[in-house]
Amino acid sequence: MRKLKITELNRLSVDEFKRADKLPLVVVLDEVRSLHNIGSVFRTSDAFLVNGIYLCGITATPPHPEMHKTALGAEDTVDWIYRKHTLDAVKELHEQGYTVLAIEQVEGSTMLGDLQLDREKKYAIVMGNEVKGVQQEVVDACDGCIEIPQYGTKHSLNVSVTTGIVLWEFANKLMSFRE
Repeated sequence: MRKLKITELNRLSVDEFKRADKLPLVVVLDEVRSLHNIGSVFRTSDAFLVNGIYLCGITATPPHPEMHKTALGAEDTVDWIYRKHTLDAVKELHEQGYTVLAIEQVEGSTMLGDLQLDREKKYAIVMGNEVKGVQQEVVDACDGCIEIPQYGTKHSLNVSVTTGIVLWEFANKLMSFRE
């Protein structure tokens, strides 16, 4: 096997990305503090053609050199909006017809592998703070919660890792425009 060169990967230009059909999915970052995690979420969102990102509360906004270290320019391709309060973002998304799901460990959560999605709907996923997770009031405002099964001794995953896992699952189930 030979590794492919960057020029062989047929990646979209920034303009092509902006015009491309997007996954009917928005990522909401609820009080995420790490610039590296935020940058990583931008980069992963670019990889899966996510429709946009809401940056809420203490979550930093581009441009920022520390964020750019992990985003590698994805902060220029993926559309983003800042909202001071995550609840305002959830309300706005509901008004736009999104089903809003928190990624959190709660009573009655849906395990990620069991998640059923409708290709005719739009979704938003809320990712929480590195220490506290998704705020309870935000969980209460969501339409449901998704949980990633974990089998080891730790009770949580890094927010950027979690986002990658969840985006992969959503892309697998919703990328009908790529078939």
